[in-house]
Amino acid sequence: MQRSIYIRPTGFVALPAGFEDRDGEAVPRAHVFGGLRLAGGPLAFTALDIIERTTLGSQTSTISLSEFFERDWGRHTLPASDMFEALQEPRARLAGLSMDRPRIMGIVNVTPDSFSDGGQLDGVQAAVDHALRLVDEGADILDIGGESTRPGSEAVPIEEEKRRVLPVLEALRARTDALISVDTRKAGLMQAAADAGADILNDVSALTFDEDALEVAADSGLPIMLMHAQGDPKTMNDNPQYSDVVLDVFDFLERRIAACEAAGIAKAKLIVDPCIGFGKYLEHNVAVLGAMSLYHALGVPVLLGASRKKLIGQICNIDDPMKRVSGSIAAALSSVAQGVQIVRVHDVAETKQALEVWRAVTAGRETPIGAGLPA
Repeated sequence: MQRSIYIRPTGFVALPAGFEDRDGEAVPRAHVFGGLRLAGGPLAFTALDIIERTTLGSQTSTISLSEFFERDWGRHTLPASDMFEALQEPRARLAGLSMDRPRIMGIVNVTPDSFSDGGQLDGVQAAVDHALRLVDEGADILDIGGESTRPGSEAVPIEEEKRRVLPVLEALRARTDALISVDTRKAGLMQAAADAGADILNDVSALTFDEDALEVAADSGLPIMLMHAQGDPKTMNDNPQYSDVVLDVFDFLERRIAACEAAGIAKAKLIVDPCIGFGKYLEHNVAVLGAMSLYHALGVPVLLGASRKKLIGQICNIDDPMKRVSGSIAAALSSVAQGVQIVRVHDVAETKQALEVWRAVTAGRETPIGAGLPA
């Protein structure tokens, strides 16, 4: 069912220095500078964009929090209340990792044909060494992928994907306590990865590609990352169509969350990625990137994966993905400034440095909120 009203938090301010309780933990839900804390993270929101969708398109109005409470919502009363509550609810830990500050997912591509670094990790040892280096540089999560989903790519047979991914996963599981995610659309690899010690399953199709994926994901008990994609990687960029890309992506992710809950996957174990690329032209990608805070109304952690992607090359006229690091950092900072909890990146050290400066500056003190606290 298509929604007719959406609520996007805006007017962000950072939690001020010293905004903690007696135990040193940041207060989970409280008024800050006339605002409300966003999803238990380091930001508060002071205003809301109210987006109403009709058959003629969508209209947006910006209101203060006091106006939100005073407004007569009519038939939208319950949806508005539910989304507003979802904005404030602190996010559950992700496989033990707190979501109270931005986290970094480091990309470990064990593919010969990924758009940016395909073929660079030739062999298990090279992949393991690279992954451990990413952990040393500050990655909280490692994301291992054995099938390229770049535009135009062909599907990889399940046995080949297992051959690429599982030895790397098993070797890393024995050498690091960092969370390990496996990026796959196939139920067979999801099951094998869960058995081999993966902490998270990450599916670009949001558990729609393989008819057994939803059941396997539910049975695994692992957190699931649901990504938006329009169409199959081979053809997804041929002619993507949207009524309103930002809202259409929201509706898709909302439906997939509902499907997961119906299958027995707790909402506390879900993460969403609106997905830059994956059936979107430049104008679609820019619109989604500029509206990332909308997706907090889904009530789960939000992930951004824009690292080295084509939109950066299109905006900056840079063909070589390896030279898009600065643009990737800009996209990451734009999103964490909208409260995004996880950024998926190739360049961990550079992103970590940028995030540390951002956290210190927004908190207004040398040691950012959360520094030194348990993960």
